[in-house]
Amino acid sequence: MAKRAAPKRNLDRFVQIVGEKHAIRGAEDIEPFLREQRDLYHGKAAMVLKPANTEEVAKILALADKTKTMIVPQGGNTGLVGGQTPFDKNAIIVSTARMNKIREVDADANTMTVESGVILQNAQEVASKHGRLFPLSLGSEGSCTIGGNLSTNAGGTQVLAYGNARDLVLGLEVVLAGGKILRGLRKLKKDNTGYDLRHLFMGAEGTLGIITAAVLKLFPAPRTISTAWIGVPSPEAALSLLNLALSRAGTSLTSFELMPRIALEFDLRHLPGARDPLSSPHPWYVLAEVFGDDETRTRELMESLLADGAEKDLVIDAAFAESVEQRNQLWKLRTAMSDVQKPEGGSIKHDISVPVSSVPAFVKEASAKVEQMIPGARVVAFGHLGDGNLHYNISQPVGADKAKFMAKREAVNDAVHAIVGKYDGSISAEHGIGILKRDLLAKAKDPVTLGVMHAIKKTLDPKGILNPGKVLRGRKS
Repeated sequence: MAKRAAPKRNLDRFVQIVGEKHAIRGAEDIEPFLREQRDLYHGKAAMVLKPANTEEVAKILALADKTKTMIVPQGGNTGLVGGQTPFDKNAIIVSTARMNKIREVDADANTMTVESGVILQNAQEVASKHGRLFPLSLGSEGSCTIGGNLSTNAGGTQVLAYGNARDLVLGLEVVLAGGKILRGLRKLKKDNTGYDLRHLFMGAEGTLGIITAAVLKLFPAPRTISTAWIGVPSPEAALSLLNLALSRAGTSLTSFELMPRIALEFDLRHLPGARDPLSSPHPWYVLAEVFGDDETRTRELMESLLADGAEKDLVIDAAFAESVEQRNQLWKLRTAMSDVQKPEGGSIKHDISVPVSSVPAFVKEASAKVEQMIPGARVVAFGHLGDGNLHYNISQPVGADKAKFMAKREAVNDAVHAIVGKYDGSISAEHGIGILKRDLLAKAKDPVTLGVMHAIKKTLDPKGILNPGKVLRGRKS
């Protein structure tokens, strides 16, 4: 085996690719790239490189292949499972921050070709300027990037109508471990020429290649939106209301979010300017949204749905957004529900999915188990009822010791995930695997599936340099 070159010499060669100005070496300057927002992990790395284009990424990976240098791609650093965090002092972070160009908007084809460092909100705004909608919408859309969204197969609030991130992509450009560029930026909706390779890289979290650009699907921008905040008696009632809404609105129903009263109470305590949308409290809430092309018809559709829901005892009360500002206020209540848990102390979080029909039963069974394990624990279960994805979070009991509460995280995780498995669900619905759920994945997947995943990794990254230790445990050298 050839002797590995000295790390310092390697670093200088990498810097030459992007230029000294776009290489970050100082410990203090690297620090923000080593911490993620939950502060669960504090990584290590030799430096950060900011390539300007796909060709520079290819040169970086070609050199990394020769020198066996570990490479960790990073977008907006908004990931929640540690997938973007390096853990080796000789590793190099490849930041896509400079790769932020909108290469093309083809309104006739309803496509937009973007580089991986484009911030999601910027992509949404560019689409809007062309009278189109890019429907991927997340709480972190002001800072997360398209590359990160695709690498984790992000979900968000409009999966019900438009699907996950992987459903919103027609073509990909990817740099492979050895530095070759997979040029797949095609706008075709139909292409039956063999294996559809793009799906290998979406959801792979940079372990098989670095996504550098994508052809995104666009949709006609809605002319009008009807948004309602609805008080419901239970998750069972919310599920029945969802099915009623789908039968009436079909794909025009774009969002259907389920939230418990305790989550709204946290909003009211900790979110500046938050107000209760309804005049009295209710056990559960739904935030529903319908897109349409006529304001009157869209509003009448929502009103008719709520009236029928009230007759069936599915709806207790409801409030409509009468302006864009009010719509934004309602959505802010929903998107803040993770952040407002922080002032309440420790929080044990789960990003899970179960079949939509099983959501009420899962919530009931999991909550009973959690409260048995930790008396006084406050279950804050909210999320995308329309696709079965819940953020099943648990806040510490009032006045409890945070460290002692968080020490029970592994036991609580095991219990919750066991119930997820009982309902044939998933331990990760939209946040990815990273390092946080790597060992859980090994338990959740059957041996044949894991074997195929390892075979793909070995084929595309034989030296194990791409985001090592994420998703799958690395092979022993």
